[in-house]
Amino acid sequence: MRIAGHTLGTPDHTVADAIKLFARSGLDAAEVIYQDDYLSGLPIGDVAAAAEAARAAEGEGVPIVGLTPYTTAINATDERVRVEAVDELRSAIDIAHAVGATRVRVYSGSWQPNHADHAAHWEQLVRSLRELAGPASQAGVVLCAENHFGTMTQSAVDTAKLIRAVDSAAVRVLYDQANLTFTHDEDIDAAFEVQGDLIGHVHVKDLTFKDPDAPFVASETARVHASERAVVSRVVGDGSLDWARVLRHLRGVGYDDVLSLEYEYRWHPQDLEEPEIGFRRGAEHVRSLLSQLEPAPSGRGSEVVS
Repeated sequence: MRIAGHTLGTPDHTVADAIKLFARSGLDAAEVIYQDDYLSGLPIGDVAAAAEAARAAEGEGVPIVGLTPYTTAINATDERVRVEAVDELRSAIDIAHAVGATRVRVYSGSWQPNHADHAAHWEQLVRSLRELAGPASQAGVVLCAENHFGTMTQSAVDTAKLIRAVDSAAVRVLYDQANLTFTHDEDIDAAFEVQGDLIGHVHVKDLTFKDPDAPFVASETARVHASERAVVSRVVGDGSLDWARVLRHLRGVGYDDVLSLEYEYRWHPQDLEEPEIGFRRGAEHVRSLLSQLEPAPSGRGSEVVS
């Protein structure tokens, strides 16, 4: 498996400088935010910026393997709004192809428990991803719907349901166990039981609970505000998540691809060490765990978890 750095962890660096930091930290690849007005991201539709980032990646030997847009309106019932969001993700596919990335993170629309008309929004979400699946496939890109709060796929159950409804090899699950843990959704074993065969990308981060019994609250999709948080972000290996178990499960379902260190320094710098230290230590921990895995089983779906 390859370990990537995510530019969520480098808010004070340009994309080129973030890639250099990843190289110094011993990382194999980069996942880059696709968003306007973020220093460590690629502006939407900016072909020149994408070309510059691709050159930096080639120069450092750290390929850009994924993009992370923040598009949320693909489940909008207002058709004009939905089409604009779909077009933004089409541009993400185009830029991903231009920089050589093979995956694009997707928010499964915007959703809060108090919203109305789930069925109509769900229908629009499935429709949007079906429309995007063809262009993604042609570009050699997989759209990865994340286990993420504030969307229609907060839980592994709902994420798997969406992927099966869209029914395209170009739309897979972005597995994020930390998200599932702090929202009090599926534990590791349950997550793999329902979505393990659908995983196309993995985000790796760690945390500890300040109050494990506090209900999960988040008023927006991209982040949990300080006043709402019941967890503290940690360098991978310093928190409570059992990453050894996660990696054994990934090996068991035949996943042998990118593990992206989603270091949350953009949102929670007070919790974390400086990016260069945090990325290096996180990567060292993950590599140590990988070195202890049993050889990959033959055939996807074999289980080696105990």
